[in-house]
This record gives sequence, C-alpha cells and structure tokens, in this order.
Amino acid sequence: MEGDDCEFHYGEGPNEAQDNDFPIEERSRLQEMLFLLGLETYQTQKLSLQDALQISSDSMKNWAPQTPKDLPWNFLRKLQALNAEARNTIMVLDLPLDTRPVEKESQMEEEIIYWDTAEDISADIYSFSELPTPDTPVNPLDLLCALLLSSDSFLQQEIVSKMSLCQFALPLILPDPENHYHTFLLWAMRGTVRTWGSQPPRVMGSFREDSMVLSRAPAFAFVRMEVSSNSKSQLLNDVLSPGHRQQDCFWHRDLNLGTNPREIADGLVEISWFLPSGREDLDIFPEPMAFLNLRGDIGSHWLQFKLLTEISSAIFILTDNISKKEYKLLSSMKGSATKYYFILSPYRGKRNTNLRFLNRLIPVLKMDHSHVLVKVSSTDSVGFVRRVRAIITHVTRSPCRRVSVEDMANAARKLGLKVDEDCEECQRAKDRMEQITRKIKDLDAYRRDELRLQGETWRKVAQVEKELCQIQWASDPPEKYRAELRHRLLELRMQQNDHDPSWGVQEFISGISSPSLGEKQYFLKWMEWGLARVAQPRPRPSPEMIFTLRPKHCGAVDFSEPFWPEPLGVEHFLREMGQFYEAESCLVEAGKLPAGQRRFAHFPGLALELLLKGLPLELIDGNTLSPALRWVTGLLKELHVRLERRSRLVVLSALGVPGTGKSTLLNTMFGLRFVTGRGRGPRGAFMQLIKVAESFSQDLGCDHILVIDSGGLIAGVRTEAGERFEREASLATLIMGLSNVTVVSLAETRNIPPAILHAFLRLEKTGHMPNYQFVYQNLHDVSALGSKPRDRRQLLDQPSDVGRATVQMEKQGDGIQTLADLAFWDPEKQHIWHIPGLWHGVPPMAAVNLAYSEAIFELKRCLLENIRNGLSNQNKNIQQLIELVRRL
Repeated sequence: MEGDDCEFHYGEGPNEAQDNDFPIEERSRLQEMLFLLGLETYQTQKLSLQDALQISSDSMKNWAPQTPKDLPWNFLRKLQALNAEARNTIMVLDLPLDTRPVEKESQMEEEIIYWDTAEDISADIYSFSELPTPDTPVNPLDLLCALLLSSDSFLQQEIVSKMSLCQFALPLILPDPENHYHTFLLWAMRGTVRTWGSQPPRVMGSFREDSMVLSRAPAFAFVRMEVSSNSKSQLLNDVLSPGHRQQDCFWHRDLNLGTNPREIADGLVEISWFLPSGREDLDIFPEPMAFLNLRGDIGSHWLQFKLLTEISSAIFILTDNISKKEYKLLSSMKGSATKYYFILSPYRGKRNTNLRFLNRLIPVLKMDHSHVLVKVSSTDSVGFVRRVRAIITHVTRSPCRRVSVEDMANAARKLGLKVDEDCEECQRAKDRMEQITRKIKDLDAYRRDELRLQGETWRKVAQVEKELCQIQWASDPPEKYRAELRHRLLELRMQQNDHDPSWGVQEFISGISSPSLGEKQYFLKWMEWGLARVAQPRPRPSPEMIFTLRPKHCGAVDFSEPFWPEPLGVEHFLREMGQFYEAESCLVEAGKLPAGQRRFAHFPGLALELLLKGLPLELIDGNTLSPALRWVTGLLKELHVRLERRSRLVVLSALGVPGTGKSTLLNTMFGLRFVTGRGRGPRGAFMQLIKVAESFSQDLGCDHILVIDSGGLIAGVRTEAGERFEREASLATLIMGLSNVTVVSLAETRNIPPAILHAFLRLEKTGHMPNYQFVYQNLHDVSALGSKPRDRRQLLDQPSDVGRATVQMEKQGDGIQTLADLAFWDPEKQHIWHIPGLWHGVPPMAAVNLAYSEAIFELKRCLLENIRNGLSNQNKNIQQLIELVRRL
C-alpha cells in the first residue's frame, strides 16, 4: 500500500493533501544532501547489505572521516562494530564551501536555544541559528535518513538491528521530502529481538525474549509545538537513564557540538524502549514501555502527530507558546483516549496567552492542572525527571492502551502512510511462509513426518561413513568388511532416495527458487521468524546469562551439557535438501541410478544463491557430528563455476565452546549472520562468504573470505576420552585443517578445550598449522588490550589435567602439557587477545562499551594484516579447497 501524501493538515483527509503544499526548495533539499554525502547514485539501484559488508582497504583503517562522502561508510563500519560513537559526524578536514547544504531558514530547533530573556519573542526566532562554517558536521539524523533512503530493505533492517544493539533510538517513520511519502519502517524493525526480566525477579519463566514488533507495551510520545526552550530529546534520555549513568538513546545537539541543524530529518519519528531487568533496585519502571519522539514541530507534521495520538497512552507536548493555530489543531483531538501533558517554559513565552488557551483545552482534552508542568532554568532537573516518571507510572497503573509495532503500522495504514512491508514481493513471501508454518503443530512430529531424511536413517548413514573412513586409513583394511559397509551404505541411501520431498520441503524449495531475488530474500527472513514463533519453549539459561540483546555477547557458562534442545530452523530444510542430493549422488556414483534420472542435481545451485546473499550454510551436521561430503563439495563446485576468475579463497574459522562469544565476535567483525546465544540455534558448524572488493583483492591476496563458525560442536572441558570426544577432536582438526586463520575463543585462561588442543597436536604432526589467535572475552582481571608478552606467556604456561590427558591420548609423552610447550608456539608473537565486556551496567538497558568495539577492530585488522602479509597458510582456490575437504 502506498500513501500519496507527506503532510496531514487539519481539516483534510489523509489523501487530500496536495503536492502544492510543498514548496519547490523543499523538493531539492534531499537531492542536495544525497549529493553532499555521495549517495545520489543509490537512488535507482539501492545500496545492498553485500555492498556495505565487502572487505576493502578501509576495513583495516581506523580513520576519522575527512569529507561528507566518507560519513555514510564511516557510520556503517562503526555500527557494524557496535561502536557507541557511530553517530559522531565530526570530520577532520574542512568542507569545500560549494559542497555545503543550503541552510534551512525555517528550521525549528527542538534542542535548547539560548537567547536573551524577553516577554515577547519575535518571529525572527524561527530562523535563529548561527551561520554554519565550512567544517560544520552533517546532522546525524540527516545522515541516517539519507542512508536509509539509499538502502534496500535488507540493509535497512541490518542498520536498525545494529542500532538496537548500540542502544540507539530506532527510526520508525522515515520522512522523504523528495517523493512526498513518509514510510513506516515495519519491515526494518522485524529483526529487533530483545530480552527482559519481570518483577519479582528470579522466578522461573520471569525472563522473556520476544520480537519488539510483536510485543505490546504502553507508548509515550514526546513532541514539540512551535518553539521549546527545553530539549525534548535530552528529557527523554534523562527519563530513560538510571541516576548513576546517562543513557543517550536519542541524539541531541549536546552530543555533537556545532552540528548543523536538520535539513531532511524533520518529520522523523523515533522509538526506543525501556526494558526491565527484574531488579527493583535498578529498574526505573516495572514493565516494558515504548517512547516515541517526533522530530520537528507538530504543526508542520500533523500526519505523524495524528498517528501518535492514536497509538500513545500519553503525549507530552513541549512548548513555550500556544498560538491560536495550535489551539485549533489540538481542539480537534476531542474525544481521544490519549492523555495529554504540557511542559512549558512560561518566562520565555506569552504567559497570559498560554494560560487562556490552556484553560480552554483542559475540558476538551480531559486534563486538569496536574497535566501542566513548568520547567525553567532554575527548576531542579532531577526532581523534574522524577515527576515525569511518576506520571508515566501512574498512567500505566490505570487502564491504558498497549500497542505493538504491528499495531502502530495498522494505524499508520489507515492514515495513508506507506508501510515498507506492504510491497508485493514481501507479502507473497509471507503468505508462503504462513502456509508452511501453519501445518507445524508439534515439532517432533513435524521433524519425523516432514523431514524424514534426517531421522534414524541419516544417523546410520553417518555411522557407516565414519567406519568406512576409518578403514580407509587402516594399514591392512579387511576387504570383506569394507564391502559389507559399502553394501549397507547403498541400502540406506536407497531407502532415502525412495522418499519424495514432503509438501513443506517442496514449498520451501519453491520459495528459494523464485525468479525474484527480492522475494527469495524476503521468504528466508519470514521463514526464520515464522519458525521461531512456532518453536517449542526451550529451557532458559540461568538468570545471569539471560540478560542479553540479540546477538548474545560473551560471558562464561556451565559447559557440562553436551546438547540442548535444537529449535527448528531454515537449516533443517536445507539439510533435508542436502540429504536428497547426497542419497542421489551416492547411487549415481555406485552405478545404481543413471545420471540422466537425477532429480536433485540443481539443489547445490539453489543453496549457493543463499550463501552469496549472506545466509550461513551448514558445513557439519551438529546432530550426527558429520559433514555431508557430497553436498558440501557440490556447493563448492557451484561456487567455483559462479565466481570464475575470482575464486581465490582464504578460510577463517572460529572455534570454542558455546557461550564464549565466538559467533558474536565474527558477526561484529564482519557483519555476519551466525546465530548467537547458547541454546538459540543449531549445533552444527556453519560457513558464510565475504566478498573482497576488486580494488583490494590483489593487495590482500584473495577474492573472498570463507568464514567457518564451529557453532556448538565443541563441548566443555572433559578429562575422559570417549567416542564423542574423539569426534569433537576430529571435527576441530577438520575445521582448523581447512583454515588459513583460526580464532580460538575462550572464557577462562586455564580452560582450553581438550578437543582443540588435540587438534593442534594432530596438525603439528602434519605441518599444516593455521595462523591462530586466542581470544579471552570478558576477563575481569585483564583490562588492557595488549598485555606484555611475558604476561601472555604466563597465561598459557599453566599446566592442567586436561592438557596432560589430551597429550597422553595423542601419545606425545609427558613433556608437553600446554600450548606453550608445542613447537609452533612463539610467545613473542601477538597470539593472545583480551576483549573487554560489551556492556556498561546491567542489561537490557546497559550502554555499550566503546572498548569492546575498539578491541574487535584491532583484532580484525590483525587478522587481515596476517592474511595480506602471508602469515597464514597458503591461500587456496576453490578447487584446492574441494580436494582438501575430501582428504581431511
């Protein structure tokens, strides 16, 4: 659905506003800003997520932007790294005079404006602002709006998701003065998932994780009418901040001194939430609450204000003056269920006029004198914030509306606003997802009946293939037993091949086979969310681990449990496709099926399209702890054909036990999509492809980086050898053997997983040793990023029973007990990294730690430097990688 209007004027219907309501200069302001930021070329072909994430020479630089054209890329890089300073638009060099945007004479400042005290404020106040200088930074809200207008739906979603992790207020209604459409960003908000507690705390089931699009909460809007001496955004931040720490969710001028007034961001509506931790001593409010902020004057953005009146429990109106025009507009709100509160600065306005209009509005808006607050320079700020909070709490204790973002979008549609999710491709993808998920009543039954190739037969196949592999390396393999195993394998594969894909799998295949690339991407996203909604409840982590935003970041946990309930996800449908391909390929290789009768030979090509668009694909099945060899090699062959001349690869892997932050580390460094959080995702190892910019590939020595996340394959510390331990050690060896660079993520300095130490010992024998980096996350006793070499050596010189047991199992003798004893270990090299914790304070309202982002960037730069300088294993092409997979 598309709206035809940008403004909604008093007395007009939502479709009655005409184009002539917009002055000519308004239509050119957006183009001027886009040109200033270098984004004008992305108006027809939108900027994609893959464009934003590719590796370039800038990926290794930590430089400040020098021109306005650097600002969008600087913002994206810092946002990807969860940098709390991503909104900073200060540049290190002056701007040329001719690249400066035209100053908006009618800019209505909502931030604190200083002028001499006067009873009568002249009309000149509306154009009050200092003349900008050539090096004045672009307003961060203008940068955000320009970037969102230049991005496709999936990059918009990524931007909003990362902003949520950074605790920034999120764009809800995006103004577009050029095309006269305001867009409600429902789709962009879909990926925002948060976790919060409830009071009383520590009660089983008192911690909830949900999509913020679906969760209902009271909403409170803060708006400005004409001019206000009080900063609306600063007041919102104060309301959301605990007493000991400032929470800068909403940007305001004091956060970036000297910034230009807004050029294109007037009409933007932002949203942020307060989410309780479940601790009465920390929580400002006892339940989740939404806070909305309209940028600009309500008289100029009546459509947005009208929407806020229909979705908010209460609206706080900040103003110095109430004019006759605004009085008439507010009078039209008669009968609204929304409560209205005024925050005035009477010494700066016309006191008598204000009182006269307020007395008239009190019966119309069902107010009383307690609904009028006065804040002047002498007002106690702490006491005033406490009073605003008390009003909000009082409103929520009485009957009030509770709305979700979906509810807000429905109200926006009725007013004629465009909703980004209403495009045909998105809706067709959603319909297909709902047809699939509607049939999922019981997850175990669905897996058994619809995903038939992943049951007991697949486990038997994995066991037989494991035995065949072991026999292959035996010095004197028994041929009779080998023949029996091959016969048993063919029987099992024939059983699999006798099945046809179930209806749900066929629908999934149709969804990812769509000729529309956009519809295919929409479908995958809808499937992720749809399957998450129908998933059965899983055991919750301990309260200490539950306070997290998605993605989950660092922290030590109990690793004694080898498995956890695995939710149903997109990877299970792809795994089913892989098993159909595996069974068919096995029969063709054995001459039991003519190649011309193949039905599933195109499956790797379908999966490859998803890999190229940023979806992680399974490398090792976490249920059977086995790689689907034919499926993986089929994918790599398709990749080789697709990439043609750009097929040089570097393989980067991350290993560690669940809960040590390895997946989050990869996601933060490279903008990847590995599932994070112990118990939230599949147990297998996954791979994702990153493109290297052509201008940088020669320098870096590769065209793509294949990133492997070990997922939940490596369990916790064990001193006893067993079948599972052997399999873990073998898989760790496989992943590290494929890798040029390996990051080992650890939670405690003494607990190097024995399976990983085992893999190091095996690889040392072969001479195939990747460049390795050990990362300790959230260490309380290590604050510096670059500790001294002697200190780093001491960390790994601690002998342990685990080390002894692992080395003895490898029959290396008692002389080697730690990594420091191995031949490859060089304590003078930068092998050890200490990553500080992500949060300042207690989540979910904790601020992000700037030191975390800076440490992640330094690690990323080191990894790329090692790749460029050839310190890793020799880079491979895809054909070499295929052969290496087979041999390993």
